[in-house]
Amino acid sequence: MNSNEIFVAKLGKAVGLQGHLRLFMDTDFPEQFKKGATFKTNRNLELKVAEYNSSRELIKFENFDDLETSKKLTNQELYSTFEQTKENCKLKKNEYFWFDLISCNVYENDLLLGKVKEIQRYPLNDYLEIVTNEELVTKGLPKVFLIPHLFDKYVLTVNINDKKIEVKDSLIILENS
Repeated sequence: MNSNEIFVAKLGKAVGLQGHLRLFMDTDFPEQFKKGATFKTNRNLELKVAEYNSSRELIKFENFDDLETSKKLTNQELYSTFEQTKENCKLKKNEYFWFDLISCNVYENDLLLGKVKEIQRYPLNDYLEIVTNEELVTKGLPKVFLIPHLFDKYVLTVNINDKKIEVKDSLIILENS
């Protein structure tokens, strides 16, 4: 997939005779699977949602109206673009899309700690994976460390436009990593 696409779900086996498929979501925004939404697959198909049942986690696509045709979609991955995601998913206060956080510089009291490489999902919290600023690495600190993505406790402010995240109590985490 290209760099402007985000993995959002995987299609499971066909269920029933009318073309429904099991949907295994990898997103915090199930509302993006509404009728009429389009997704690309890892096999370069463009699929348009005909129906989505959130309680049963089943999805059906236009032109895949029976068991045999829908079986062809089993195990395919669904991708959305950054633009589609921003349009279809509404964020609350202090919520950000992961793709916006990646490559943000992380500062504590004007000291550049590093840059967000990835977001790691663990059962209790998400963590920002930080590639440590080279200047700090030369002082013997680890090349990579994790900051809990908890507002007020560690993350103070996020400025997506300036690609800047202000944190507190994170230098201690780095020094003890």
